[in-house]
Amino acid sequence: MIFLVPRAMSSGFDQAWAIVVRPRTLTLMINTMSLAAVVACGSFVLGVASAWMVARHRLPGRRVWWIAVCLPLAVPSYVAAFAWVAAFPGTRGFWPLAAILVLSCSPLVAVPTMSALAIADHAPADVARTLGRSAIRVFVTVTLPQILPAALAGTLLAALYALSDFGAPAILRYETLTTGIYGLFTGGINRSAAAATSLVLAVLALVCIVGERLLRRRTADRQRSARGLFLPAAPVGRATAALYCTFLAALVTVSVAFPLAAMILRATRGDRYRTTTNRLLEATISTMTIGAIAATLAVLAALPISYLAARYRDRVVATLESVSFLGDGLPGVVIALGLVAAFLALLPFAYQTLPMLLAAYVILFISKSIGSSRSAFGAIAPGIEEASRTLGTGPTRTFLRVTLPVALPGVVAGWMLVLVSVMKELPATLMLRPIGVETLTTELWSKTTLGAYGAAAPIGLLLVVIGILPAWLLARSAVRL
Repeated sequence: MIFLVPRAMSSGFDQAWAIVVRPRTLTLMINTMSLAAVVACGSFVLGVASAWMVARHRLPGRRVWWIAVCLPLAVPSYVAAFAWVAAFPGTRGFWPLAAILVLSCSPLVAVPTMSALAIADHAPADVARTLGRSAIRVFVTVTLPQILPAALAGTLLAALYALSDFGAPAILRYETLTTGIYGLFTGGINRSAAAATSLVLAVLALVCIVGERLLRRRTADRQRSARGLFLPAAPVGRATAALYCTFLAALVTVSVAFPLAAMILRATRGDRYRTTTNRLLEATISTMTIGAIAATLAVLAALPISYLAARYRDRVVATLESVSFLGDGLPGVVIALGLVAAFLALLPFAYQTLPMLLAAYVILFISKSIGSSRSAFGAIAPGIEEASRTLGTGPTRTFLRVTLPVALPGVVAGWMLVLVSVMKELPATLMLRPIGVETLTTELWSKTTLGAYGAAAPIGLLLVVIGILPAWLLARSAVRL
């Protein structure tokens, strides 16, 4: 971000301000904010409704429905957009895009809401029901205010996802700030215009990040105060259970089953642009190799931050951790443009090389490793380390021989999350990858651009399989409630 500001001002402040306030930028900003608002509202309604059905009612196969609520995260939004376009070639525009993003983002609202519902005080709701109020009115007036901070935190994450998304708007031909920035960057006519426009997007994203962190802190305080107060789900009648199960099944069908079926059907059809087995294998190997290197670098960078955050809660450590989490919220196109400016100023010989791409991945996804590793370090009793120190072992050897082995499962989980995220990242990969390097996402992008849906379908299926891991981890954490 430090290098992005002077890059935007390289033609002068007046020129940068003219780019920010020109009709084209304002149109893109209105399009983006409208999309984020609709996606946020839709995700809030869908996420809260599905969370309420699953968390507060004893449905048949309840654990299956817990997982089903999280499954849409396994389908990247650009893969879902590709599947709908492949099935219905005329699909494009605002409302199809908003619907796809709502389906993709609803788990971001549902999971924290399920946690909040599990610890909510339901006694006032029971009293209200005995006094004759309807179930819907009781939920809106009594239960919803208790779970609202958690639901709104997830809603801001959904809005942030809509602000940052590039692939789905590009595939569905709807212009947003991300597609506009990418067009300015690849056009190469005026890179300072791309930088100035990206600052607008960064400001919008930062507003969502700050709001989400404030609401998450409030939710975390409530969860700590209510620890041990989880209430069992309430029984439900057969007709109501059938209605809820039908709704949840329809949600999974539209968001997961249909895209998979559309891609499988497309993959069976002939296509003159079909990707050869060797090319697909090369793209897979390239994706796995780059992802493994990036995940390892992210874990190594995250270890000291994670350990400090788990052991010391002073202002310096909290600031360091918060700054590390900014990359996860800022759009990939903004991070990519900032790195372009930084590398051209400091290391021009490394421009558009593998180290530059790896730097983008580490900045974007280090927070995933920090979150997982911090929880693992926090679960280790400090007395274990103190015992090792009293026996004469130095701090470094204690960390390597005692602390790290115990925390290793959490560290490995963070490594896997980073690997999966790298393999699905689209805009930063398109903008920063070295010439001649192809990954699964770039292969899908190139085939979709050509309209070769049959050739892109196997790649999309592979990316969905990759996306199952974070969805499964999220579902497992939700089932524990």
